[in-house]
Amino acid sequence: MEKQIAIIGAGISGLLACKYALSKGFNPIVFESQSSIGGVWTTPLETTKLQTSKQLYQFSDFPWPCSVTEEFPTQHQVLEYVEAYAHHFDLFRHIKFDTKVVSIGFEGPNDEEMQSWHLWGGTGEPFSSKGKWNVTVENTQNHSTEVYRVDFVVLCLGRFSDIPNIPEFPPKRGPEAFHGEVIHSMDYAAMDYETAAKYIKRKRIVIVGLQKSALDIAMECCTANGVEHPCTLLYRTERWNLPNYLPWGVPLAFLYLNRFSELLVHKPGEGFLRSLLATFLSPVRWGFSKFVESYIKWKLPLAKYGMVPKHSFHQEINSCLTSTVPENFYDKVEEGSILLKKTQNISFYEEDLMVDDEDEGSRLKADLVILATGFRGDKKLRDIFVSPTFQDYIAGSPDATVPLYRQCIHPRIPQLAIIGFSESIANLYTSEIRCKWLAELLDGKFKLPSIKDMEEDVCRWDKYMKEYSGQNYRRSCIGALHIWYNDQLCMDMGLNPKRKKGFFAELFEPYGPMDYASSP
Repeated sequence: MEKQIAIIGAGISGLLACKYALSKGFNPIVFESQSSIGGVWTTPLETTKLQTSKQLYQFSDFPWPCSVTEEFPTQHQVLEYVEAYAHHFDLFRHIKFDTKVVSIGFEGPNDEEMQSWHLWGGTGEPFSSKGKWNVTVENTQNHSTEVYRVDFVVLCLGRFSDIPNIPEFPPKRGPEAFHGEVIHSMDYAAMDYETAAKYIKRKRIVIVGLQKSALDIAMECCTANGVEHPCTLLYRTERWNLPNYLPWGVPLAFLYLNRFSELLVHKPGEGFLRSLLATFLSPVRWGFSKFVESYIKWKLPLAKYGMVPKHSFHQEINSCLTSTVPENFYDKVEEGSILLKKTQNISFYEEDLMVDDEDEGSRLKADLVILATGFRGDKKLRDIFVSPTFQDYIAGSPDATVPLYRQCIHPRIPQLAIIGFSESIANLYTSEIRCKWLAELLDGKFKLPSIKDMEEDVCRWDKYMKEYSGQNYRRSCIGALHIWYNDQLCMDMGLNPKRKKGFFAELFEPYGPMDYASSP
């Protein structure tokens, strides 16, 4: 009997999961709450561009068209590319649009029996005659509901949408006390460019955040209002935002995206000799970080505006927080169109905001506050489960990363995989190899180790992320260790993890999607 696979989400990861499931003869059904594919690329800011080079952000079997000559394509070009990929592999016919998944509930052995399992799902197999998932969906047009009974679920929910991360505010001093407007960056991004420009025109705007969306919104605000109504950017932590990816003329990929760079760090599951080598080479790791930092400080006036971070660039890239500064950003700061202010606390009053308990005269007058404070991808992931037990499993410990083996499988949740939650420098690239790996698992080409062994591996990766990502370890970033990670997936699939030709190429050339296009 044909196994039914449900894929939740038709963003990049969902499309890849669908394509690779089809390649193994499955007939998946993809549920997408919106009326189009693309995930986060359907509602970015008008000025948003790809943050990584298109050579890193491409499908291994579907290169960018020659007509796209820019190194960092616009959001419209990215969406067109993704849509072309879906058409090329005939994925649209498998997608149910305007269909929001409300919940997923497991129908099978009880919690007590599952807790006694030694192997994933009891047998180590991805499918079981004893277990089914009930996927409850809602039609977003007419609000009717329907339940689909499937053998396997692939969650491709994305962690940068839907549930905004709202900072904590002092009691009675949150947005409810403010007589102006308070919105999240996702609300702003949902507007078209013309509507957004009218919305922010001649308003006193405060933006909370310093990541890419905050910087892009600030640029759009200063374009609309100039120095007459300057935009204030409130931030808690300084960031090593890059002016470009060529520090002192050296491509960043040669410093952080090759095998040599990964010899400089302690890796999960490494042996004694590799550990010794990483310790011995740690000064080189420090030197690479200082090399990049010195370029950023030379190129951008961070010291002038008190914007030099206290943490290292190495920690920044290991947290998947690197982004480029919009062109002319600091020129706008210099002319007074953008004001920068560091703060740890924000209190709302009727007409203004107070930061860090400053005196009355230091309050910030505002008509509009935009919270560019990210999303709660972990909550979205947790809330989709009906079972409180599975909710607790997926949430894990508050002082640990989300416990996923190979960043895809929870050892104690059967017949389910998660793609796209763990971050990397180029998420498309990483999602593709994960979907290849998952398709091979579903096809029975390999089996997972015992639950105990998987949980021990999860702990090793948790230790690595805490060591190198610092307080940002919950982002589950594998950005500066993606080759080592890919090696594990390749070995599981029975593929040669070394994809280059020659010793020096293998050691020093950056790795990218095209290195995994074939299967030697």
